[in-house]
Amino acid sequence: MGRAVVLPKSIAKLVEREARRLGISVEEYLAEVLSAGLDSAGRAREYIKVAEDLLAQAREELAKGDTRQAAEKLWGATALAIKAYAYWRENRGLVSHRELWEYKDRVAEELGSWVRETFREASAMHQCFYEGMCTARDVEDVLKNVEKLIEAVEKKMSTTPQA
Repeated sequence: MGRAVVLPKSIAKLVEREARRLGISVEEYLAEVLSAGLDSAGRAREYIKVAEDLLAQAREELAKGDTRQAAEKLWGATALAIKAYAYWRENRGLVSHRELWEYKDRVAEELGSWVRETFREASAMHQCFYEGMCTARDVEDVLKNVEKLIEAVEKKMSTTPQA
C-alpha cells in the first residue's frame, strides 16, 4: 500500500462531497483530478494503476471482514478499468454512469461478452456499499472477475490503439 496523505478536514469534506455529487468514489474522483493534465495514454495508464490499487484494497477490506468497503473498491476498480480503456482506445473521457454502462459494451465487443456480466456484478457491488446486502462470498466472486477485467484491459493497452 502507498503512503497515507492526511488532508485538512475542510478539503477532505470537499473531495467527498464532489465525489458523491458525481456518483463516483473518492479514489476515482482524485484519479480524475490528478490526471487531468496528462495525455490520453497517460490518463489510461494512471487509471489502470489506480484500478489495481483499488483491487488490492478490496482484498484487504475483505480480509478484515468489511464487505461494504471491499464492494465499493471493486466498483471503483471496474469503473476505472472501463475509463482507462476509453482513454486508451478513443481518447474519450467517460463522465457519467450512463456513459460507463454504454461503453462497457464496446469493451465487451473487443474483450468478450464476459465483460458485461463483470460490469453488472460490479455495479451490484456499488449498490451493496450503500445497502450492505451482499455477503463476503459475493464480494469474493466478483473480485475474481474484476481482477480478470483489469488484467485484460492492461494487456490490451500494452498494444497500439486501433482507433
